[in-house]
Amino acid sequence: MNWRIVDMSREPRRDQFAYFQTLANPYVGVTVQVDVTEPADWCRETGTSFFLAVLYAAARAANGVPELRRRIRGDQVVEYDRCPSSHTVALPDGTYCYCRLEADRPFADFLPYAAAEQARVKEAPSLEDGEDGESLFFVSCVPWLSYTALTQPTPTPADSNPRITWGRWHRQEGRILLPMTLLANHALVDGIHIARFYENLDRELAALCSRERTTD
Repeated sequence: MNWRIVDMSREPRRDQFAYFQTLANPYVGVTVQVDVTEPADWCRETGTSFFLAVLYAAARAANGVPELRRRIRGDQVVEYDRCPSSHTVALPDGTYCYCRLEADRPFADFLPYAAAEQARVKEAPSLEDGEDGESLFFVSCVPWLSYTALTQPTPTPADSNPRITWGRWHRQEGRILLPMTLLANHALVDGIHIARFYENLDRELAALCSRERTTD
């Protein structure tokens, strides 16, 4: 992964950046009921992991928003050219470990790679972020609950890794909806950038159902 330094003094959001850095809780989060009807049906018909499909789409959607690839590093801001995800993997004893994945490949290639990585981390579970942990998107799932709001734990002092979480899908008026929450540091990310993430997510989920996704 490569990164560049962003000179925030030259950015249009320089005042917002300075202001939100003064807050004890600088995070902004939005939960959206994402329509996953077609992807869910496609996963069921093809025997594809719905979790990995959503993870792949979410990671690619987040990478499509430059502001979500930015991190506060000391007194600087850096922007990565791409960011991996780190998601929770359930363990037999009821706990979990982390699994780091790249979504920079066709979905057909991502599936066996992701399954192999999940099996590997279960053999040596860890809660360490590994090398260059600041680049990660933190991803988790609460498949037991469908929700409308979510409070996520965050460190002190604040970090700038976006957090993507989703719950259990539910049916409403004939559609399948998935609650998904994006939490980000408001010093780097505004509502418009969160909206772009969800717009990208809709496109990525739709693309999963098309043959083009297996060859891009």
